[in-house]
Amino acid sequence: MQGHSAEFSRRLGDRGWLGMTWPRRYGGAGRSPRERFTVVEELLAAGAPIAAHWIADRQTGPLLLRVGTERQKRAFLPEIARGRLFVAAGLSEADSGSDLASVRTRATPTATGWRVSRRKVWTSHAHRSHYLLALVRTAPREGDRHTGLSQLLIRLDAPGVHVRPIEVMTGEAHFTEVTLDDVDVPADMVVGTVGDGWRGVLAELAFERSGPERYLSTFPLLAELTSGQVGQDTAALVDIGSATARLWALRMLSLRVQDLLEWGKPTDTAAALVKDVGTRLEGEIVDIARRAGGPAASGALAGLLRDAQLAAPSFTLRGGTNEILRGLVARGLEV
Repeated sequence: MQGHSAEFSRRLGDRGWLGMTWPRRYGGAGRSPRERFTVVEELLAAGAPIAAHWIADRQTGPLLLRVGTERQKRAFLPEIARGRLFVAAGLSEADSGSDLASVRTRATPTATGWRVSRRKVWTSHAHRSHYLLALVRTAPREGDRHTGLSQLLIRLDAPGVHVRPIEVMTGEAHFTEVTLDDVDVPADMVVGTVGDGWRGVLAELAFERSGPERYLSTFPLLAELTSGQVGQDTAALVDIGSATARLWALRMLSLRVQDLLEWGKPTDTAAALVKDVGTRLEGEIVDIARRAGGPAASGALAGLLRDAQLAAPSFTLRGGTNEILRGLVARGLEV
């Protein structure tokens, strides 16, 4: 899912497979969440290069539909649905980990809007996107630190924006560091109500944490193990059977969260649970493949295992660390 191809995203848009659930008047296809889930699941299982449009289609579009202005909806949604406009999520900051409410990027009011300064990090594909949807502090931090936060759409080619790609162990550079040096943002680029950005972030995170991408990153590896091309002993078959059963249960839970999102029901706890259990299962599949193939792995299994091992350290980090998410689950269950 880290594969980035603007051309592939454009072709998906031309087929009507982006913005699938959005109203047709905003460029969407008017399809059901279950239909979108099916398309996304097939793309992930096939290892399709979906990173270009991923954030805009999954998070930004639904957020704009819910709290964006009519002008924002008409300006952004059709271009996102066509696969022509990509957005990066500007949430994480250095020294903050998964504690997003500790955001220190500040926006101060000007005669025409806001002036934004500081730095975002671990921002996926900002060097290949058109806009950054940034969580910033628009009021001094007093009392409840979740208040006084806002979300701004910032052009990534605006004066004062500097994007530095960050290379990871795989040699890829899909993460970036985005420095905002007195960047002027027009007032009409605030998404939702000024000071109420935290509510929008929670909704975004529910989309980010509950989808099939949270448990299908290593699906090609599991599929290779069950292809009949890899010899299995009894212990390996037990491991593979256990992983497959849990994968199916996670899929049902993820589908349930999609229903809750459609009905406007709270999803924080269930989405956190999908992310925690799903990303740990992804890691277990890597361990199963390592035990089954080990150093003697060859062919397709060897390549998939190598890539999965390099990516595995990020499984439980992206979308919020699992330790933070377990706290959300505990609070949600009132334990």
